[in-house]
Amino acid sequence: MRLSLVLAVLLWLIVILIDVLQLLAIRSDLDLGIRAEIPRLIEALFYVFIVIYYRFKISNVESGNFVDLLWRVFATGLVTTIISLIFRLFYSSIDGTALANNEFLITALYDINKALISVFLISTFTVWKRLILYQKSKRLVFYWNTFEAGLMLSILFNLTGYNLQSHLWFQILFVALGGMSIVLSGNLKWVAYLNFKQKWKSILLILLIIIYIFYFFSYLYTPPEESLAFLQDIDSLFLIVLFTFLTFYSIFSLLVILFNLPTSSVFEQKMEEAINFQRLSQSIQQGENEDEIFDVLLTSSMSAVYADAGWIEINSHDKESKFIAKHISREKINQVKEHTHRAKSRTVMKNPFSSDKDSERVLITLKKSTYRSVFIVPITVKSNVVGFMYLLNEVTDGFNKEMINIINTFASQASVSVENFRLMGEAIENERYKEELNIAKSVQRALLPEQLDHNDAFQIHAFTEAAAEVGGDYYDTFKLSDTKFAIVIGDVSGKGTSAAFHMSQMKGIFQSLVQLDLSPKEFLIHANTALSKCLERTSFITLTYYIIDTEKREIEYARAGHCPTLYYDKQKKEADFFQNKGLGLGIMRNDSYKNFIEVNKISFNKEDILVLYTDGISEATNSEKDEFGFERMKSLLEKNAHYDPVMIQKVFISKLYEFCERKDLDDDYTIVVIKFK
Repeated sequence: MRLSLVLAVLLWLIVILIDVLQLLAIRSDLDLGIRAEIPRLIEALFYVFIVIYYRFKISNVESGNFVDLLWRVFATGLVTTIISLIFRLFYSSIDGTALANNEFLITALYDINKALISVFLISTFTVWKRLILYQKSKRLVFYWNTFEAGLMLSILFNLTGYNLQSHLWFQILFVALGGMSIVLSGNLKWVAYLNFKQKWKSILLILLIIIYIFYFFSYLYTPPEESLAFLQDIDSLFLIVLFTFLTFYSIFSLLVILFNLPTSSVFEQKMEEAINFQRLSQSIQQGENEDEIFDVLLTSSMSAVYADAGWIEINSHDKESKFIAKHISREKINQVKEHTHRAKSRTVMKNPFSSDKDSERVLITLKKSTYRSVFIVPITVKSNVVGFMYLLNEVTDGFNKEMINIINTFASQASVSVENFRLMGEAIENERYKEELNIAKSVQRALLPEQLDHNDAFQIHAFTEAAAEVGGDYYDTFKLSDTKFAIVIGDVSGKGTSAAFHMSQMKGIFQSLVQLDLSPKEFLIHANTALSKCLERTSFITLTYYIIDTEKREIEYARAGHCPTLYYDKQKKEADFFQNKGLGLGIMRNDSYKNFIEVNKISFNKEDILVLYTDGISEATNSEKDEFGFERMKSLLEKNAHYDPVMIQKVFISKLYEFCERKDLDDDYTIVVIKFK
């Protein structure tokens, strides 16, 4: 870009030098031997480099900043005009002196002015190109490329030395390119994207540009002392086509902008309405709360209908009414509300988005009030009216049908936004609860043992699955000695988080008491005492406590209202349930609880099996409300007693799901399988 500018300046200096030398040769009656085509060729190259320079320069300007483009044309024309006027003032100041008749000075000043005018014309041409090709089509690009190619060829045509006044080819090419200029001047799509203020600026700038064009044209082709009707010979097809094209496009642009002025305010209003509607639609994405949504609704509505004041009143059953007001005090609000209650001139309009009478719009005309027109719009959320928007105008009949339709749309969109905001809040709250439940589930899983204590005398395996995120089933083991192990299984009344909380309490009690190496009866008594102080009156825990002595090969156990234990006797090859009695922990909260404890002791043999479980398994039902039941459990254990504890557990659970015909659990499933060696 800089190189092309430097070359252009050097070429024009050469043109000036040649003109001065030729003038000197003529006065000295000499022949320089410079052909007439040489200065024309240098001038043509000057035009080419200036075109290249401005193509790079204008391409860096933001395409949508139309006023800035016009300002650049104006600034270039202003500089050119100022320099031209300085030359004229200088020439006028030396009028009557010998210097004023100096042909060398006149020639140099004319050539400098011609170069500056050419720069202005080419820069304006480049800007007009950007404007014409805004939102271009394939056909428009073809027309423009054809016109531009013809214009570039006109630079070469200047080498012929023909002029407009005397040569037919010059006239034909001028008419052809001039006709294309008129066709291209009709492409003014950019005007529609100017706002009212930008259009006034554009009108002023284009008027000045038109003045520049006519001034420069008169400077080049009309001697100062002659009328505009007597033009000098026009010998540059390139420059005259530029003058023609720039004149047509400037005048067309000026007229179109003037004709668009009356509709500018309406267009801007519609654009503002669209933007406000978009703000209401995107208010949730922007993280706004309900108050901010109502504030956007009030501001947008007042702007759309030119309201002088307004407020939104949101009613709440458990809180004081909420007010969002614009350009009106609370005292004035109360006065307007009193006037509206007493007003007789009112028009009730149905809500186009709802058939509910509570959501009808009301247009009221007031007489003894600062505000003569009041438009009341109910705000509904989930078909419930949560508040009202009041729009006030100081003139009578201040709200027309179009305005009312706009407000209806805004109010409906705001209602949707508020409803979505509340739904999103509920969804976030649910997600928070879900996350908390997941944390609780992880914590509860951590309360259950990963490794179950045992020795080589028996195998043990456990499985549990909660009906909800968390459950109330509990099992645990503790190694009392190398040959004695405490095992517990329990079930908290109820489900969900409360059951899980009580299960964690049971965990703490078990870990505290088991280390005392208590008998099953003493363990239950102490556990009942501890739980009686922390359980609600409506809650209790069923539990069975076992002490397995592998040295004596005995099991001592006590049952606190829990499910009867399923036991498989290898010698008899049959399974049955222990029928010992017991009362749940926390049901009886006094010393008499010990009277309801029954302790039993049995001996076990090799390959005997002990199955501990919760009532979620035995009481599981199918679609016909039949329970899984004790008999099925006995039968399953007898048929699969040859398996290890892991496989027995898997058989039980798979048969349970098969029986229930669904994966949803009615209660927590927990099973612990012990097989003796």
